[in-house]
Amino acid sequence: MKNITRFDKRLTQVPNEIWSKIAQIEELKGRFIAGTNFSPQFVNRLNRSVLITSTGASTRIEGAKLSDEDVADLMQGIAIEKFSDRDKEEVRGYFELLQNVFNSFQDLKFSESLIKHFHKELLKYTEKDSLHRGNYKARDNKVGIIFNTTPAYLTPKEMNELVDWTKKALSGKKYHPLFLIGNFIVEFLNIHPFTDGNGRLSRILTNLLLLKEGYLYMPFVSHEKLIEEKKKDYYIALRDSQKTFGDKKEDLTSWLDFFLSLLLNQSQQAYNLISGENIEILLSPKQLAVWQYLQGVNSASAGEIAKQVHVARVTVNQVLNKLLKLKKIERLGEGSGTYYRKK
Repeated sequence: MKNITRFDKRLTQVPNEIWSKIAQIEELKGRFIAGTNFSPQFVNRLNRSVLITSTGASTRIEGAKLSDEDVADLMQGIAIEKFSDRDKEEVRGYFELLQNVFNSFQDLKFSESLIKHFHKELLKYTEKDSLHRGNYKARDNKVGIIFNTTPAYLTPKEMNELVDWTKKALSGKKYHPLFLIGNFIVEFLNIHPFTDGNGRLSRILTNLLLLKEGYLYMPFVSHEKLIEEKKKDYYIALRDSQKTFGDKKEDLTSWLDFFLSLLLNQSQQAYNLISGENIEILLSPKQLAVWQYLQGVNSASAGEIAKQVHVARVTVNQVLNKLLKLKKIERLGEGSGTYYRKK
């Protein structure tokens, strides 16, 4: 039970200043859930965009060269010959697995068997990985020249202890779930349980665990993209904490500070979606046409807008009500003399 005690000690030594970020994340999480009233069309469009962005970012973190546009083309069946088959296979595996997490997270039970299944799905298109996908590593692996991972013979034991402790801790609610998820990810990457795909799988598992703990904005703002933008800081934070593992006083501060800062950024971006600060993202093409027209005139009636942008009057009325609710426009006059203008 040595590792279980070690995890507990780590999380009882978290500095107080970390809690301020937790409070901000929780406040934004609550606002997002309370204010979410997206149309199905908007949800589908944004989820697709996030899937493409997250897939591109996560594979580029590991060295792939495909842009988000390349990922979108590949997922639409457009052949791109300039990239290696392995890059294209990894993109397809990540996209489909993350899509499954977004669609089915409520029904997925966190366990070792699920982690192995995810690894198998992640690499299911890469023939070079056919012998080891879904199985823990059979040989020791290293990350760079300064990072020694868990020996292969200890990997099953350490993974069992990590997953078992995390499941019990999440259900027991002794620690904040963000601390538990942060601890799981940094330890998972320290163990590096698989021959290949550990980094990508860690990001899939981050999405799953956060969704299961109620952070429902994961499909709306790409977590992977935020990591890619801070890639250097991401690796520094991981190493700063991992190098203390095995010491008398293991210190998660560096990693948790980075992880929570990232989630705070993600939470703020998610809240911006419902607050209307990213108004263009919230609107469908027809709705956007109405909004853009109003930005170029002093004022206009609903009838004038419908005529000028070639959108049905009933749709214009719906858009105007939405823009009023978002406090982006104001209504002038009454009845047939009603006009609208940008605030």
